[in-house]
Amino acid sequence: MRQLQLTRFLNFQWHALSNQLLAGYQLRTGSLRERATLVNFIQLSYHELFPEQNDFSHLQVTVQQYFSSATPLWWVDVNPVSFDYLPVVPPSQPVACLWLGNAVDQLKGDRHSHIFLLYVMPEYRRQGIGSALMRYAEDWARARGDRQIGLQVFQSNQPALNLYQQLGYQTQSLWMVKSL
Repeated sequence: MRQLQLTRFLNFQWHALSNQLLAGYQLRTGSLRERATLVNFIQLSYHELFPEQNDFSHLQVTVQQYFSSATPLWWVDVNPVSFDYLPVVPPSQPVACLWLGNAVDQLKGDRHSHIFLLYVMPEYRRQGIGSALMRYAEDWARARGDRQIGLQVFQSNQPALNLYQQLGYQTQSLWMVKSL
């Protein structure tokens, strides 16, 4: 009974602190009803990296297949009482998101967290939001007992590579493709 009370207290404390992402921003849990917004954010991230490609509608299949209550989603909103110099964003429009899932370590067989998407709107970058979301993801993974967290990043996405390397992420494998 005492262990259960301690676990509930720690979960409450962690949840209370988790909404404090950065000054001027608020973190909120996404819901399954926000599939369209998630698809939009994924398409924005791919369009930035591959502007010559116009159709990313196939990414909707990824969301349909993998987005569930087992793959949590968080949104970052501008806190209504925030900074005057930030662009004005409607309250319903998030400025960043983090979508996590599960993966299996192919060497050890252990389940671990996997970052499906980390995206910050261009005008909100270089303010610490991405780093704060990565720390949040790591804390969430630790809290559920994971011993590692993974992600996939395009080799051409140098800003993301720099961020991940600064945070201590290392290349474990390379995904190679060949056009046929």
